Amino acid sequence: MDDPDRRVPVTKKRRWLRRLLWLPFVLMGVTVMQVGALRFIDPPTSAFMVWRHLDGVGEEGFELRQEWRDYGQISAQLPIALVAAEDQKFPQHHGFDLEAIDKALDSNARGGRVRGGSTISQQVAKNLFLWSGGGYFRKGLEAWYTVLIEALWSKQRILEVYANIAEFGDGVYGAEAAAQAFFGKPASALTAAESARLAAVLPNPKKYSARNPGPYVQRRAAWIQRNARNLGGPAYLDGP
Repeated sequence: MDDPDRRVPVTKKRRWLRRLLWLPFVLMGVTVMQVGALRFIDPPTSAFMVWRHLDGVGEEGFELRQEWRDYGQISAQLPIALVAAEDQKFPQHHGFDLEAIDKALDSNARGGRVRGGSTISQQVAKNLFLWSGGGYFRKGLEAWYTVLIEALWSKQRILEVYANIAEFGDGVYGAEAAAQAFFGKPASALTAAESARLAAVLPNPKKYSARNPGPYVQRRAAWIQRNARNLGGPAYLDGP
């Protein structure tokens, strides 16, 4: 006869094994609901803002600034400047620009300037849900969130969220806070030149200034404006 005392541990092991097998599916379901909800609900903060707030605790004079603005409350010049600067195939791709990734890998392999191949969708996934840094696990999560964002959100929603959570200066997040801090005006009144300057600092907003642009930001902003015009201006993002 079977010993009842021996069956109990085996049963518990099987129960825990079943729970572990179900865990990935539970986590997938949670992330789907998370991204699905944020299609309609404006996120009050982002993972990057939380980390920066924690870093800023104790820093004298540090203040984290962000004010949400809907897409229609932001100058049409800013979204096209962001696309022209970082992701020119944004309306066409489904979250990943494979050509840009190949070019970045080739440049990095040849020892050139380190380049990234991230799309705006990937940056939203990273900034909103994850943490800075590398590693295959974080990259895998970023890819998964990117797939969900592209599947569940419109392109306009992706740009709206990005324009509201991107860091344009140390502790300055989103178009409205940046427009007020650097130009003394609302995001709805940003000009093409001002929008290009904001987009130009995104590689390193703690190093570069949109208010007092140095030679690099000036050159990059001029390039962004040319790119935006070549794409067709704000109409490029209107879609079918």
